[in-house]
Amino acid sequence: MKQFLDKNFCLQTETAERLYHEYAAGKPIIDYHCHLVPKMIADNRRFDNLGQIWLEGDHYKWRAMRTNGIDEKFITGNETSDWQKFEKWAETVPYTMRNPLYHWTHLELSRAFGVEKILKPETAKEIYEHCTALLQTPEYSAQGLMRKFNVKVVCTTDDPVDSLEYHIAVKKSGFETKVLPTWRPDKAMAVENPHEYRIYINKLSEVSGVNIASFDTLLQALKVRHDFFATVGCRLSDHGLEEFYAEDYTQREVEGIFDKVYDGSVLTASEILKFKSAMLYEFAKLDWEKGWTQQFHYGALRNNNSRMFKRLGPDTGYDSIGDWNVAKSLSKLLNRLDSEEKLAKTILYNLNPRDNDLIATMLGNFQDGSVAGKIQFGSGWWFLDQKYGMEAQMNSLSVLGLLSRFVGMLTDSRSFLSYPRHEYFRRILCNLIGNDVEQGLLPASELPFLGKMVEDISYNNANTYFGF
Repeated sequence: MKQFLDKNFCLQTETAERLYHEYAAGKPIIDYHCHLVPKMIADNRRFDNLGQIWLEGDHYKWRAMRTNGIDEKFITGNETSDWQKFEKWAETVPYTMRNPLYHWTHLELSRAFGVEKILKPETAKEIYEHCTALLQTPEYSAQGLMRKFNVKVVCTTDDPVDSLEYHIAVKKSGFETKVLPTWRPDKAMAVENPHEYRIYINKLSEVSGVNIASFDTLLQALKVRHDFFATVGCRLSDHGLEEFYAEDYTQREVEGIFDKVYDGSVLTASEILKFKSAMLYEFAKLDWEKGWTQQFHYGALRNNNSRMFKRLGPDTGYDSIGDWNVAKSLSKLLNRLDSEEKLAKTILYNLNPRDNDLIATMLGNFQDGSVAGKIQFGSGWWFLDQKYGMEAQMNSLSVLGLLSRFVGMLTDSRSFLSYPRHEYFRRILCNLIGNDVEQGLLPASELPFLGKMVEDISYNNANTYFGF
């Protein structure tokens, strides 16, 4: 019987052990998509206690606690203390066995705080006090934790109207980790609510210095901000989509649609799709012009619980996997850009596992030989960011594309404790390859090449692909 979370955790063969310990374990981290708050990094935030750093904004844990029958006041409520919330989380942890939260929890305790005990009600107080004491030391500040985990680059997620002042401040401070913005223009195409859209457009007009009164001036303002993001080191865009938009439209139609929503009128479903299609195309052209990488995260059915959305707002644990049809619209969008020779490097992240093979085969349609792995199958995302989801994504990529050119893992997290997810991914990767060697499916004589492949997926491919 293997010991839980020992040095060979997730590694089932001697070859897997060699691949991980000799080639993967020591590589730095490039976290090219996350939701860290840039101000926290710039201010080098110190956390008061373990409950604060661990439970703030973590909707993964919130969902599990609700499922375990924990009252909302111990999850997002203001009337309970950080310790009381952590105590309820510790009460929930034993019930998360076989959920990735169980692995993540104990990896974070071990790698960040040196805690090897199992978190449960009986150990909660001891663990809480030990970790809280460490959090009072400089090594456990926001920047200290990034140093501890050898993080070389993080790319946050930022709106075109964001000032990026904290990214600039971090760079001026001399902090050795690169903290770069990512262009996330979802609100610029969110025309479902005319009132909110007008407020956003007014803000965009203000920060860009462009008087937005037409579709053309909207694009001008966005280009001003896109240019500004580039000056602060941005090299990636990101789009959170339900589905891909590739409706046919004319310039005149889109101009009329903008005028209509700008004047406060509600758009038809057809008009919304046409406007989003036009915006997605225009954003893609901007990225191609600058040599950026565009990321598409699609397939989330968000804010399903209207009662709790009214109470807590978005990103609080009430999202799930959606089931839109995507192949034709995705192909149409990529094909238009490729036909015009304006297709940027692209990463596609699906949330529904049924789409794994769809995405893996779509990649090959638009590889052009200009860049190794130009069109990427993004790592297991959100609900698929767990052992079986990551294995399924890598298996589809392996048999239908080139796993060796994969740019690897990211945290997609709001927490400074999430970096062990990179270790988790690397162990799973090494186990997949190691098992193939042990079964004679890959040649043991090629272990040096396989080791280099592991290094590349863990770090080198991303470093080269993004130009870091």
